[in-house]
Amino acid sequence: MNSGKSFEIIKVAHNYEEQGKRVILMTSALDTREKEGTIASRIGLERDAMPIKSESNVTTMIEEQLSKLDKSVSCILVDEAQFLEKHHIKELATIVDKFNIPVMAFGLKNDFQNHLFEGSKYLLLYADKLEEMKTICWFCEKKATMNLRIHDGKPVYEGEQVVMGGNEAYYPVCRKHYYHPPLNLK
Repeated sequence: MNSGKSFEIIKVAHNYEEQGKRVILMTSALDTREKEGTIASRIGLERDAMPIKSESNVTTMIEEQLSKLDKSVSCILVDEAQFLEKHHIKELATIVDKFNIPVMAFGLKNDFQNHLFEGSKYLLLYADKLEEMKTICWFCEKKATMNLRIHDGKPVYEGEQVVMGGNEAYYPVCRKHYYHPPLNLK
């Protein structure tokens, strides 16, 4: 949370496109904070993207896009990859191997209970390279490694894995503040 993942995707897409290269943007359809198929950063930038649904076959989606294009694709950028399923991650790996197109997937590693998301688990297994984007704890200067869910000003440690929200529902925190957050979280 708050590490600039969506902003980074938009920036990378811009850099490729500025050089006349084509990119394909994708995002999980589970992310409903904006309209479906939108990558939006907290600083106000947004881009349209192909939504990946549970039933989607990402390889087929990319094959269909490639058949319509008049030039090659230099990169595929995927936002909210933590919400993808095992088959989606394997399909993204197939795209890299079959079409020799780099895929950069961005997402959270762990949920508010400190369990791996399914998409993150399989990215950790199948990715050729991992890079961590860092952010600081909402309450101190330490590195944030956990996501604290809040509701009505109180920390939440149980419940559904996926509840959409931004700063009103989640804080990036260090381990100390995950287990011992300040009393007033409003």
